[in-house]
Amino acid sequence: MANTITLEGQVRDEFGKGAARRMRVAQQIPATIYAGGAEPAFLKLPMKETTLALRRANALFTLKFGSESKMAVVKDVQRNPVKRQVEHIDFYEVRAGEKVVVDVPVFISGETKGAAVAFIDIQNLQVRADVTNLPERIDISVEGMADGEKVLAKDLKLPEGAELIIDDPEDSVVTVEVPKEESVETPVSAVAAEGEAAPAADAAAEAPADGDKAE
Repeated sequence: MANTITLEGQVRDEFGKGAARRMRVAQQIPATIYAGGAEPAFLKLPMKETTLALRRANALFTLKFGSESKMAVVKDVQRNPVKRQVEHIDFYEVRAGEKVVVDVPVFISGETKGAAVAFIDIQNLQVRADVTNLPERIDISVEGMADGEKVLAKDLKLPEGAELIIDDPEDSVVTVEVPKEESVETPVSAVAAEGEAAPAADAAAEAPADGDKAE
């Protein structure tokens, strides 16, 4: 279920790279709230609290700034490619009862049988759900599953009212299989021990010494 997080910011009336740089120095993050065809709202949010809040996947935000309060979900986050610091956030304004499409990460739990290992075939799934009930993650149990078994998209259990957006419901989301061992080449020493490499060894012994080619 979505986590409702309240962030209190301020109206943003400065724009451009210079203004954004000054905001970040002041430990603030510039943000924009889009609302369909309406004019976007511009605000700046406290850096520490906002960065921590972004760790929660598909959270529902209540953004307060000036005399306004808007409910929104994260649309896009821009980060510094080196420092990974949040540089700008785009929000999308939503209303109670509205449904949106979000990406939901897949996680597995449980123990498989024997040497079988569970592999996630689709890391993130698109789900349409009510803004007040957005799933943070999709947990799939592989308890007791054996080599060759799969969990298909159509088998997933989603929160009430949520709908999976996928082209083929037969797509495999998780596959359980025993990893194939890499082929191991027979060591040359083992072949020589059987006498198959003896002629080569004799020829090497008879060849004149060459210091430049010695291994």
